[in-house]
Formats: sequence, C-alpha cells, structure tokens
Amino acid sequence: MKGLLELIPPDWLEEVINLAAECTVVVNHKGTILYLNHAYCDFLKVSPDEAIGRPVQEIIENSRMQIVAKTGKAEVASIHPINGSEMIANRYPLYVKGQLVGAVGTVMFRNPQEWLDYSRKLQPLMDELNYYKNRYENELQSKYHFGDLIGESRKFIEAKHLAKRVSESHSAILLLGESGTGKELFAHAIHQTSGRKHLPFMRINCASIPEHLFESEIFGYEEGSFTGAKKGGKKGKFELANGGTIFLDEIGDLPLQMQSKLLRVLQEREIERIGGRGPIKIDVRVIAATHRRLETMVEEGSFRKDLYYRLNVIKIEIPPLRDRKEDILPVSTLLLRKLEGKFHHYGLKLSEEAAALLEEHDWPGNIRELENVLERAVNVLDGLTIFPEHMPLYLQSEENNGTRGVPSSSAKHFMGEPIRTLKESVCDAEKAAIIGALKMTGGNRAKAARLLGIGKTSLYDKCKLYSIEKM
Repeated sequence: MKGLLELIPPDWLEEVINLAAECTVVVNHKGTILYLNHAYCDFLKVSPDEAIGRPVQEIIENSRMQIVAKTGKAEVASIHPINGSEMIANRYPLYVKGQLVGAVGTVMFRNPQEWLDYSRKLQPLMDELNYYKNRYENELQSKYHFGDLIGESRKFIEAKHLAKRVSESHSAILLLGESGTGKELFAHAIHQTSGRKHLPFMRINCASIPEHLFESEIFGYEEGSFTGAKKGGKKGKFELANGGTIFLDEIGDLPLQMQSKLLRVLQEREIERIGGRGPIKIDVRVIAATHRRLETMVEEGSFRKDLYYRLNVIKIEIPPLRDRKEDILPVSTLLLRKLEGKFHHYGLKLSEEAAALLEEHDWPGNIRELENVLERAVNVLDGLTIFPEHMPLYLQSEENNGTRGVPSSSAKHFMGEPIRTLKESVCDAEKAAIIGALKMTGGNRAKAARLLGIGKTSLYDKCKLYSIEKM
C-alpha cells in the first residue's frame, strides 16, 4: 500500500481529498489543526495559514474534534450548529499503528437546504424501493377469507365447510371446478385460516409458464448453471414458499415431463436447484386446482396416475354458478360493492328486471362472467340503478327470446324459417369447427387446438360448453 501512495504526487493527494469530501479537517491528539482543505476554508472564511497550527475550537464554532481526538469515539451524522445554521458532520478518531494520534472530520451537508436537496433526489428511489418491497410482500400473502366466499346453496355450503375443516391439515388439497368458479379464492381462504397464514402464499399458474422455463421457475438455479443465469443464482417458487402454502393453478395443463419432477418434490419434500450440489429440504402445503377432468386425463395417459393420487388427498368440488341460482343475486350485490370502490360510484343496485335477467342466464363463464357483465353495466350507467338495457346484447336477446339462446315459437321468422340470433349462429359455427378439427386429428385435442389457432385450455372449455365428448 505504501508503494502505491508513493506513486501519487502530494498535490494530487490534496486534490483527491478536496474531491472526496467537500469539507475536511485533520487535528492532532491535542486538537490542533494540522490540515483544513480549501472547501472548509471557504465555508469558514479563513485562509489555511490562519487555521493551521491553531486549536480547532478557535476556528470551527462548537467543534468537538478535540474531544474525539482524546476519547477515540467516533461521532457519525452529528448535528453541528455553525454560522447561524446547522450542518451534519462526521468525526472519526485517527489511529496509526494502533495508537490514537488525532481525528478526521468531514461535513456531509453544510446547511439544511443541502440535506433537503439530497433528500429530494433520494426520496423517489426510496419510494420505488418501498413500492416493490410492498408489492413483493403482498404477492406472497393471501388476500381472501372464508367470509369473502358468498353463497347459501347446499353444494356451495358443503364445499365451504369441507375447506374450513381441512384448513389446519398439512395434506394436499385438489380444488375442482369450472373456470371462474372461485378456486383461487378457496385456496386463499384455506391458507388464511391455517397455521401457515403468517408465512408465504405462493401462486403458480402451470399453464402460463413455458415448458423450457418451468424447472428454473419452480426449483430455482445456482449461479453460472446456464447462459444468462443471474449472479448469485435464484430461488425457485417452492423455496420461496417454504413454511407456507403453494397454489398450483391449472395443474391439468402441466407437461408430462414436469409432472414427474413435481411428483418427486411432493414425495421427497425436497427440491434441487438447476446446477445445485444437493437437495434442499422444504416444508410446503400444496393446493392444486383445475377445471379439467383429471380422471379422464389419467385414462388417456396425459396426466400421471401417481401424481393424481398424490394431489387428490382431499378433493373439494366447487359448483358452477348455474347450479346455485339462489346465489346469483347475493354474489351480484357483493360484486357491485367491489365495483363501487373501483368506479367511486356508490349506491349501485339492480332493477327487478335486471335481477331476473341475471337469474335466467346459465353463466358458462361463472362468477368471472358475472363480474364482467356488471362492470360493463356500470360503465354505461347514468344513474345508480342497473336496467336490462345496460346489459350486454346477448343477455338482452335471451330475455327477448324467452329462452336462453334457443329460438321459441314467438321468435321472428323469415320465409317460414326462424331467424337465429347472432350469438346462436356464432355458437353453431364454433361447435361445427371444433367437431371438424377433432375428426381431422382423430380426437387429438392438442392438435385440434393448433389447427383452430386457440389454446388447449380454450378448446377444453368450449368442448365442455358445447357438450362435445371425446371423438
């Protein structure tokens, strides 16, 4: 180190000190000033010749440098009244070869304005940091309780009671139900009622993670394990959820290769990062959910039987909205309260005609569709009451036809033939296209979905909607 300093000319060292700290003072063990840089001289309105060799308290008002030089105790970020203002100063004892020889002082901010200017630059960065910190923490917490699950129908109450009863268990839970029935809300409520509620709640949509990224996302990786790996590696979802609950949504869309890796995690209760040197023990409660018929997928060979039985320890079936008609209005009221806060439009209510319209619809999209319908109505609403005319056209056409999309004897006719609604015509065309694609691919739904240009999940949903069985 000594050799390196010898390479730097003395006048360079002084410039380095001037640049490194605006105001710097050095005193010996007695508190006599040995060095005062130009910035500090300008601030104090003294010359170096006037300051050097004199007691520091004579030059710097309210100085404590002489005290630090004797006690050897540092004073960091201290308020220092001087020249009618207050600056923030640091005072450090100076040790050479283990012996206290003096002290070094620096001024961080010469007045409150400098501190305010610095704070204004720093505050946006702190706000951004806190935003992402809170967002990260919120994403690992459950949001809903069983009180948020509204419904009085027998099937729904049975599902809710079973979910409550098994909340304290550590066994795996399989939630079954159509898209939009509230499977994720059930998972949130189960975690929130369990002994793990203060620990992470991690959500994974198995259908949304590309297969080539699945392993690194779920199990994590070590630094340098592949090109592009982050420095320091990365924890996987299971590791982040350790001690808490992991919710595997759309488990039926998990590729077969990944199913075997997930099965090992559930059996061994350990994961191994990509490029890792050994297994990592984990304690995670697994809740899986799907709208698929897993038993059928097991028979077809597209879902592992051993994984199915590992997940299907406790099965909870959530009924679709069409099977719980008595819950449509209570759920609508809850959704309207939610929309009131979103649109700052309070006192929303349904007219009797609109309520009857909602109760007559079959709701293939379940609660998600109901929420979208109500949100659409609020967007076009002038007052506070929702009428049928505020509803989407396909609901209004059902009311006009007197049936749920099926032409009646009162429907309009042309040349003796009934005129079908646009929705009915689109549905017929979709159904015909799906049946044609399935026949062309020998019943292979994955290939049929590619032919139709839609996802596998959408194809399964439409097959169920149109009652298209396996070809």
